[in-house]
Amino acid sequence: MLTFLGFLMIFIFMILIMNKKMTPLTALVIVPVTIALFAGFGPQLGDMMKNGVKEIALTGVMLIFAILYFSLMIDTGLFEPLVNIILKAVGDNPIKTTIGTAVLTALVSLDGDGSSTYLIVVAAMLPLYKKQGMNPLILTCIIMLAGQIMNILPWGGPTARVMSSLKLGHTEIFVPMIPIMDIGILWVIFVAYILGRREKIRIAKHGKFTRYNSNDIIGEADPSLRRPKLILINLALTITLLVVMILDIVPLGIAFMIAFCIASIINYPKLKDQQKIISKHAGNALSVAGMIFGAGIFTGILNGSGIMQAMGNSMIEIVPKSWGGYMNIVTALFSIPFTFFLSNDAYYFGILPIIVATGHQLGISPEILGRASLIGQGSHLLSPLVPSTYLLISLAGVEFSDHLKYTLKWALGSSVIMLLSALVLGII
Repeated sequence: MLTFLGFLMIFIFMILIMNKKMTPLTALVIVPVTIALFAGFGPQLGDMMKNGVKEIALTGVMLIFAILYFSLMIDTGLFEPLVNIILKAVGDNPIKTTIGTAVLTALVSLDGDGSSTYLIVVAAMLPLYKKQGMNPLILTCIIMLAGQIMNILPWGGPTARVMSSLKLGHTEIFVPMIPIMDIGILWVIFVAYILGRREKIRIAKHGKFTRYNSNDIIGEADPSLRRPKLILINLALTITLLVVMILDIVPLGIAFMIAFCIASIINYPKLKDQQKIISKHAGNALSVAGMIFGAGIFTGILNGSGIMQAMGNSMIEIVPKSWGGYMNIVTALFSIPFTFFLSNDAYYFGILPIIVATGHQLGISPEILGRASLIGQGSHLLSPLVPSTYLLISLAGVEFSDHLKYTLKWALGSSVIMLLSALVLGII
């Protein structure tokens, strides 16, 4: 029953979002609350939602001040030299622009933090997409495809969870995955070429894309907010912030909060200018934060009611025993829906140990199944349960439903390419 309710909850959510009957925020809150009340979890509902919001609170704070900080830096003109350099390199060629997006995302993603990657790459590339009249869905698609591959880095999250859950080291789990990641990035560059070529043909036939959302991170340029004389100071502050983030000196949300306050004082000493910056970008920050806390309620109910665990166990039970000899392939294939419908914590700490215990009886080593479980990361970031996804679409000014429909087939392609490569190379 719990499994049915879980899939029903996600199915209703996806239908409402895809058909644009509700905003992601309202669907993330209304759908799980309704299902939980129907299932008789009314008395526990408050605690479930509170715990879910608590778990995601620091992420929400981080995203609010990250948006304010990077928006302020865009206003000051910090990224203009980078944009100009990229623009000179790609010219007016959509193919070069899309390939450049893939390469830049892969490089920036080396820090392992998806949120900062989205902020930096969108800030650098969205002006180019606007100037060339390209569809911003191409931007979000390529960024997410590259980000999903780089998410396998040990400090990115899922690989660390696998190593912790199975008590294995990076040499058993991550190092053998490096060739798979390389092939995955080459696939993303190939997809970027295809999308860039299609867009170049479309622009030649039908003209430039003009339906941009005025509420994206770039917004309308305000010359009065430019601070070209402070560009070196702003660059030093931003680099310091990134170092603090990589070394994990203080919680990221606190780091962005402090950095934003310092940047505000340095660039806009007058109180009215500081208020202007906050009011200009508060809509973006609130929009993302609202969806993040909505996702907290959604996952809080899934976890607190036991629905998420039940979904995982049921999906394992439907695998026929005759498939036991192919547990490595089954694990890789099932990691795609598992990591889409469940959180990484629920899958890698709750479900993977069960899979590994089953594999042990069949003589399949834990490291093989641990690596196989990472194949699904090629589609994971498209999940509505991933908070940073809402940051990406808000920054680029696109709808979640449009982004999902545009990117899904390419993301599934990433997982298929990674699976085939892992089998051919003997990684799993």
